[in-house]
Amino acid sequence: MRNLTMMTDLYQLTMMNGYFLQGKAKQTSVFDLFFRQKNTMNCVVFAGLDQAIEYIDGLHFSGEDIEYLRSLGIFHPDFLKYLKDFRFTGDMYSVREGDVVYPQEPIVIIKAPLIEAQLIETALLNIISHQTLIATKSARIVQAARGKSVVEFGLRRAQGPDAGIYGARASIIGGCNGTSNVLTGQMFNIPVKGTHSHSWVMSYDSELEAFRAFAEVYPDTCLLLVDTYDTVRGIKNAITVFNELKAAGHKPIGIRLDSGDLAYLSKLARKMLDEAGFPDTVVMASGDIDEYLLESLNNQNAAIDLYGVGTKLITSEDMPSLGGVYKLSAIERNGEFEPRMKISDSIVKVTNPGFKTLYRIYDKKSGMAFADLIALEDESLNKPLTLTHETERWKTTTLDDYDVRKMLYKIFENGKNIYERPSLEQIVEFANAERAKFWDEYKRIDNPHIYKVNLSDKLYELKQTILKNNRRHK
Repeated sequence: MRNLTMMTDLYQLTMMNGYFLQGKAKQTSVFDLFFRQKNTMNCVVFAGLDQAIEYIDGLHFSGEDIEYLRSLGIFHPDFLKYLKDFRFTGDMYSVREGDVVYPQEPIVIIKAPLIEAQLIETALLNIISHQTLIATKSARIVQAARGKSVVEFGLRRAQGPDAGIYGARASIIGGCNGTSNVLTGQMFNIPVKGTHSHSWVMSYDSELEAFRAFAEVYPDTCLLLVDTYDTVRGIKNAITVFNELKAAGHKPIGIRLDSGDLAYLSKLARKMLDEAGFPDTVVMASGDIDEYLLESLNNQNAAIDLYGVGTKLITSEDMPSLGGVYKLSAIERNGEFEPRMKISDSIVKVTNPGFKTLYRIYDKKSGMAFADLIALEDESLNKPLTLTHETERWKTTTLDDYDVRKMLYKIFENGKNIYERPSLEQIVEFANAERAKFWDEYKRIDNPHIYKVNLSDKLYELKQTILKNNRRHK
């Protein structure tokens, strides 16, 4: 396990030094991690908790770390001495990996001494924002594939090794069936997939010779890339080799298209393969594929059975950052928590105060997700339950018969990990089950129906009181 304690911004450490010198190091605080709506992603698939747990579990400063900080000349000697025994001693709450979550919802809550909660901001945002982004992009692509298998092929284009490794893991949470990334497969027991590249074909004197050589080495898993030179000729050469495999008692897998008009070429390939007596072979497509191209291919009835999706998935090319936020929401004073709230001229940057929790409300009859409710931790839900829109207060819904799930689980208690970490297989099973509980209208790629996310009356009133007091003291 790597020690990522020093993977932080300098200002976190300078604030920690200040808290220490001002006697605020042990003051208990509450921080919320959430994301703001950005571009077309109105909801996300949460991922990254597993690595976040490992990070917090391993928090400590080595002697080498402390000597480096000493060399910067900005930290008090007593603070550096304090860091020698630094460990996380607080509580952490989180939604489960694979959960669908919405803007402004607290998806991770840290309740810890201020100095500890401050340090972990940068790493938590880095880990969770990235993996959540890739899990979400994957879910959108898998949804657009309409039941066709999707394999993550993006390692070569990922922004560094960790982005490739953990991005591939996140893609599995989002719904991909496998990855080309061998290390990710080894680390997380994920199916690894792959065929050959254009260089295999180009290393031989002819395409047909290259295909025959590949079939000789892999007679029972032969899937041939047919567009190195001329795609139609490549399909014909593949059929020639498939006939030879068939005559030898082997069953070819299929072909892969990596360029050109995938709709036209896939339909042509399917026709040629069927007429040659290979109706069970697959047509795989790879290249610069995303959810929008998949929607177009589906509308054109492309004859593609399997997709390998690389660059646009692993980089989330159209939205390369999530916009995760980590804000102080409460701080202990004289044995009680005082709410804190970021106020801004921009409404999207106004935060929700207090120590909170998150509920998902399900329609009792259909079992489908109906709304989410952000509430203060000490609140309980009653029947009937009335939900009121935060800004358009005339919009209300009253529910008499509903099921509810408290979405935030305690992960750390007094610095000890108490959460039984599920396997990736269990996470995927949960993620698929939860996404199935949202109506298709909420999951549209473009212009999805707006899902209800409400504040409890008590939280709404607290927020309004703080806003009014702020105006009064200007």
